[in-house]
Amino acid sequence: MRILSLAGRRLAASIPTLFLILIGVFLLLQLAPGDTVDALMAQMGGGDAATAKQLREFYGLDLSVPAQLANYLWRLVRLDLGFSSIYGKPVATVILERLPPTILLMMASLSFAFFFGLVFGVIASRGVNRWPDTLISTLGLIFYATPSFWFGLMAIVVFSVYLQWLPPGGFEDIGTVQTGIWRVLDIAAHLVLPTLTLGLIFLAIYLRIMRASMLEVLNLDFVRTARAKGLDETHVITRHVLRNALLPMVTLIGLQAGTMLGGSVVVESVFSLPGLGRLAYESVVQRDLNTLLGIVFVSALLVITVNFVVDLLYARLDPRIAAEG
Repeated sequence: MRILSLAGRRLAASIPTLFLILIGVFLLLQLAPGDTVDALMAQMGGGDAATAKQLREFYGLDLSVPAQLANYLWRLVRLDLGFSSIYGKPVATVILERLPPTILLMMASLSFAFFFGLVFGVIASRGVNRWPDTLISTLGLIFYATPSFWFGLMAIVVFSVYLQWLPPGGFEDIGTVQTGIWRVLDIAAHLVLPTLTLGLIFLAIYLRIMRASMLEVLNLDFVRTARAKGLDETHVITRHVLRNALLPMVTLIGLQAGTMLGGSVVVESVFSLPGLGRLAYESVVQRDLNTLLGIVFVSALLVITVNFVVDLLYARLDPRIAAEG
């Protein structure tokens, strides 16, 4: 019950946070030059002032900034994200079409980075100041210091152009009708390179955090007590050390969720993935305010959801959190 009470308070606190984010982004976008009508007129090859005025009245862009903000928040309360003038359909429809690739990319990259960061972090901590530790720490530093777009381009050159093992981009093969397990395998093959590209940077962070956490926990009194009782080293590591060493890793998942969404913009552009990151880039270029705000809304919901799950998991791993809540 204490965990549920803690979860309820966290969810209640996230609602004003969500609205503050949207208001801040809305006001920042108003400072940018041009608007949706300017982008539409440019696509049409220009137009007269009367047409531009009619379009601004139609989209409500002739109103003052406070009035536009009030209208948007009122629509949002009714779960109406508005209409995309560029894509010619409701914003919710556009986002739902682009959401699956981003969700799959985030889950795959996070799972890859977390699992191998945990494994390599444990290996490095068990061989501290020896060659395994030096090798893993050096590779982690290289992964962290190398830009993700360079990783992506080199991965395409090596694995798609020269070796021809994996597709260079896209979400699935175009022009072939696949169903069932074959479609799943096709999508998985297309996600391998983007997952590695996005996950390597976070892998470097997780392995360093896991290494430091393991070294700290290994020197605590309860670990020495467990060894003094005669427990074998494997039992000490898996049953006593790992659970406590995982706490910083779990916390980092919530902190890195937003960063991973931001990184997906670059990765999705490099690999031509039709996800939220690429949609955000297209919306900024074309000044599609409703679509961009919808992306911010959905992205904020994703980050809040991830942090909510992390809070529950953290309380599960450390009962003191739930007791204090």
